[in-house]
Amino acid sequence: MMRRPRATTAKAVIYNENENTDSEQSFAQMASSDEEVDEWKPSESTKATRKVARAPTGGGMKAAPKRTAKPKQPKVPKQPKVPKPRAPRKRAAEQKGAAMSVSVGKKRKKSNGDDLGENEMKTQTGCPEEQKTEKGGNSVRMKEERISFIVSDAHRTDEGTSQCGLQVKKEEAPEEDFTFDEPSLKKQKTSETSQRQRPTFPESGAHSLRNELNMNWDLTEVLSTLTCVERWVCGNIIKLLREENTVPFMVRYRKEMINHMDADAVRDIQMVYEELCSLAKKTQSVIQTLKKDGVLTPELEESLRSCRSADDLDHVYTPYKKGSKLTKARRAKALGLEDAATALLNAPQTLVLSAWVKPGTEGLSCVEEVATGMEHILADMIAKDPETLTYIKTLCEKSFVTIQSSVSKTALKEKEQEKVAQEHKKPGAEHHKKKDFDKFQLYFDFTCNVQRIQPHQTLAINRGESLKILTVKVNIPDRVKSDFTRWCINNRWRPKTFAREELHAILRNAVEDSYKRLILPFLTRSYRTKLTSAAEKESIAMFVRNLRQRLLVCPVRGSVIMGVDPGFRHGCKLAILSPTSQILHTDVVFLHNSGQQKEAVKLRHLMATYSCTKVVIGNGTACRETESFFADLISRRYFHPLDVSYCITNEAGASIYSVSPEAVKEMPDLDPNLRSAVSIGRRVQDPLAELVKIDPKHIGIGTYQHDVSAGALKAALDGVVEECVSFVGVDINICSETLMRHVAGLNAGRARSIAEWREKNGPFINREQLKLVKGMGPKSYQQCAGFIRINPQTLNSAKPSPPCAPENPAPKKSKGKAGCSVPTSLNPLDQTCIHPESYHVAQRFLSLVGGSVDQIGSAGLKRCVESKVNTSCIEELAKKVDTTPETLKLIIDGLTQPPGFDIRQNFGQADFKRGIVSMSDLRVGAVLTGRVDNTTLFGAFVDIGVGRSGLIHKSHITLDKLPASQRRRSLALGPGERVEVRVLDVDAQRGRIGLDLIRVLQ
Repeated sequence: MMRRPRATTAKAVIYNENENTDSEQSFAQMASSDEEVDEWKPSESTKATRKVARAPTGGGMKAAPKRTAKPKQPKVPKQPKVPKPRAPRKRAAEQKGAAMSVSVGKKRKKSNGDDLGENEMKTQTGCPEEQKTEKGGNSVRMKEERISFIVSDAHRTDEGTSQCGLQVKKEEAPEEDFTFDEPSLKKQKTSETSQRQRPTFPESGAHSLRNELNMNWDLTEVLSTLTCVERWVCGNIIKLLREENTVPFMVRYRKEMINHMDADAVRDIQMVYEELCSLAKKTQSVIQTLKKDGVLTPELEESLRSCRSADDLDHVYTPYKKGSKLTKARRAKALGLEDAATALLNAPQTLVLSAWVKPGTEGLSCVEEVATGMEHILADMIAKDPETLTYIKTLCEKSFVTIQSSVSKTALKEKEQEKVAQEHKKPGAEHHKKKDFDKFQLYFDFTCNVQRIQPHQTLAINRGESLKILTVKVNIPDRVKSDFTRWCINNRWRPKTFAREELHAILRNAVEDSYKRLILPFLTRSYRTKLTSAAEKESIAMFVRNLRQRLLVCPVRGSVIMGVDPGFRHGCKLAILSPTSQILHTDVVFLHNSGQQKEAVKLRHLMATYSCTKVVIGNGTACRETESFFADLISRRYFHPLDVSYCITNEAGASIYSVSPEAVKEMPDLDPNLRSAVSIGRRVQDPLAELVKIDPKHIGIGTYQHDVSAGALKAALDGVVEECVSFVGVDINICSETLMRHVAGLNAGRARSIAEWREKNGPFINREQLKLVKGMGPKSYQQCAGFIRINPQTLNSAKPSPPCAPENPAPKKSKGKAGCSVPTSLNPLDQTCIHPESYHVAQRFLSLVGGSVDQIGSAGLKRCVESKVNTSCIEELAKKVDTTPETLKLIIDGLTQPPGFDIRQNFGQADFKRGIVSMSDLRVGAVLTGRVDNTTLFGAFVDIGVGRSGLIHKSHITLDKLPASQRRRSLALGPGERVEVRVLDVDAQRGRIGLDLIRVLQ
């Protein structure tokens, strides 16, 4: 009597099946065949990407939510059971179709995502909580917004909100909601207005996107799942990106559409969106290749179109790659044994092994060869079944999986050779290898849980493995194998009817072979990929954080500065700069030779001639000696009556910049060494304007720069430069062409055109004249206009152009410019952060409060605005002037900020001093103040003025020592922040100083 097909009874928990990194070259490609897997090596092109939490693409199992405190979602009514064939591909395809039909009427569910923390690889369950509406009123509770710049409450990040005492209703997140040492929450706050006026992505647009990608998943839904951001926000961001809007423009002028997200969060979503689009293109290419090779089947195409990451795609595609070694399963299928393997699962009582024997045919000559071929086919089916992979991943998730590194045999051999060389007194040949060998001593016998390994440890292990110093492996407990084998034989791959013992033996051997030869290497690659991806992401985030704070150091204005590039043999290069960064004088002095007194007289003459009171010394070779020389002169009041002080600045990248084409163009007559001195001085006068001339990776920030994806790092750093330059704003009449390139909406070509227009026609009178510039279309103008300033002070100091001058050459510039009607009068709103598209709203608001544009930034207008806002809330005023509250708040900022307002005034300046302290003066327990020089994944380096930066280990950076505004950040400290520290230990021999953080100085 035939038994009914056994339904799978095991329940699987949702596993992050697609957590594997999108990469141009998957780790799966490193195996030449399914049965021959080489040792894993980190791919250079690995990109940091979002982690994924989703249900399996097929298999029919209902996915239960992960451990979470949220109430369970309502279950979908069960569909009538239909007998399913045991072949997993067909089963997956049929159930995929069924699942899609069921999900059409389902309500959108909140997705769960995994975040890999900076200090813990600990799986977090669930997204941030949904906003909760309070019963007592219309206000909506909201999470504290993540911000790009940490500034005082009196100023907002993007432009510095000078609310002039305006009260904006906002609930702070409770103290216990802070997640120190974990990534910031991606969910952003939702104001009442954004809830009421939520702009949503039209369904027709989502449908067209799906048709365009030609995949089995919805782009908006997958993007929302991967990033753990509301679906409507993802839809709006996709729409804005497809309309070629820049991130700074969206963050400042489209806040209501992106739910007040900051630039980092929007860039994260942009990155995942681009990766999904790239995946769709790659899938199409793979399908066309397989179709051309004649191996594409409907089931295979369905599996390819269901892939949600490059790792999934490679896992499905690898066995069919042209030129790859023919797998054991494909060889067995070529012999016609696929039907026998299917019969073993669906109708084992009809299977007679001896009937498949063909004497004289290799692979079919005996029953044992037939059984082996069937085992290979079944092993391949098991390893590619989505339900089976989900189950094994779930087992691993509940188990203690570790990563282990040990010293490699190659390194030991080199170490022995080095000892032999030392015995023969030839240590120089192997000195470099010895140095590398010692660097990885911590990892010669290292074991750690994959959920707790630190990002810097992952990157260090990867580097050691690439140098052939370390051997790395992932250890999965034996219990996982036994549980998996038992589940496969008794549940998922159990024959539908009674099977003889010999057939059971074939199935058991197939399961064990599949686990050992195919699934275990796949899991190992998957873990290594996820760990590397998470570590790269944290490393890039550290670069981004450090670069942003380095660029936003407050400029030192109004002073003549002497830049000094120190040196021994070739002397110290000097450059004296005017308050506007013009080069007044350059020279070379030899401060460390016998003629010191003569050089001191020369320095005093230069300082007195140019009234220079501030000296900036680069931190390169001879820095400490040069500092000591100046400190001695200052202590003897040698420059009296001038009150001279000095500071040390980071000169990383100055030498590279000095020989770059931009430096040659800017300073053609100067020696490259003198250009370095100019760059060092300007880094203090206006850090942003000077540092944008240098490739961000040469500025000396972050760690493991060469161990992360070069493309991902460059994209992230370029995005931060654009963000900083745009939010600070540029005076279009005096800024350099190099700085203009980094304004949102501009590029090298448009910046050159603006500079040429300015040189030919004189200064810009208003923003509208930008439309006359060659290459400046409506979209470019929209993106850049709000970040460009027309400062009346610099305009008056420049030579004014004739009223009609800008319009005369317009027909020659480009087609369509001749009919452009542009006013030639000055508009006071052009010096604010208000976008030209909102000028009419600003005029209505000024009429409402009884002010005028001539009063912008004045105390009188500030009082008028305060009075109006105190009597009416922002929402009511926004309705009266027909705009959104977000736009009105930005308009209020622009009208009340003083002329020349700079968001960088909330950040620290360079520290100038007159005395010197050496490392020998330090004592354990001494309390000092210093400035953070660099932050890494394991701590923060602080310059305390002794020539060596001390390290505050991350274990000493605790919640109680930090201001509330910094507790959400991963390490909480960034370059430029002033801190009070206590000396814990001093190792003069190794040049190391251990510090403890006492507090952050505001």
